[in-house]
Amino acid sequence: MTVSRLEQALGHTFQNRDLLQLALTHRSFTSPHNERLEFLGDAILNAVIARCLFERFPLLPEGDLSRLRASLVRQDSLHQLAVDLSLGECLRLGEGEQKSGGQQRPSILADALEALFGALWLDAGFDLAGQVIVHVYAGVLKRLTSGQGIKDAKTRLQEYLQGIRLALPQYSLAGAEGEAHAQQFRVVCVIESLQIRTEGRGGSRRAAEQMAAERALESLESAHDHSRLQRS
Repeated sequence: MTVSRLEQALGHTFQNRDLLQLALTHRSFTSPHNERLEFLGDAILNAVIARCLFERFPLLPEGDLSRLRASLVRQDSLHQLAVDLSLGECLRLGEGEQKSGGQQRPSILADALEALFGALWLDAGFDLAGQVIVHVYAGVLKRLTSGQGIKDAKTRLQEYLQGIRLALPQYSLAGAEGEAHAQQFRVVCVIESLQIRTEGRGGSRRAAEQMAAERALESLESAHDHSRLQRS
């Protein structure tokens, strides 16, 4: 994936190309790197998500809003969004990090996404950066419900299949790559009754299963939308 395709996915073309390059530079590559932008991005991300939740759930108390925000900005959530953007393909990493699978490491991807949000703020201002963040989070925000927080993908997939009285999905390990301290796992999710087979990757088997389940949910949603169009 090229940097221009990343910009297309974000819906923003950087005026300051140096900022974009800095956001994609890991400390293993050179200095300066993206850690200062990560600090900035963390701040704007929390502010934008807080406002989204404040407006969406006007009756929700502060404690529940805080828990919802925490679930949205934690590393697992940021990692999944970064994977969806193919952000790892654009990162500038040192040779050691590249060989050990740094482009797929959850912590590196989550930090780089925050750095990207920080760069957006400096490049285009708060309002536009906020619009991009909401765009990136659109799918997650669509599924958000108050009271329960965000259910993980495996739970949502299981509940959906139980609701239509189908057998639960089967997860199997398809492989593992990289050094022992930085392995990347590949997991396959199969829903035989619906002929759905998806694959997920992650720094742990659990993370890979969650990604595979998320992609299965996307397949179900796509099939549902297609069926609805045919009936209309």
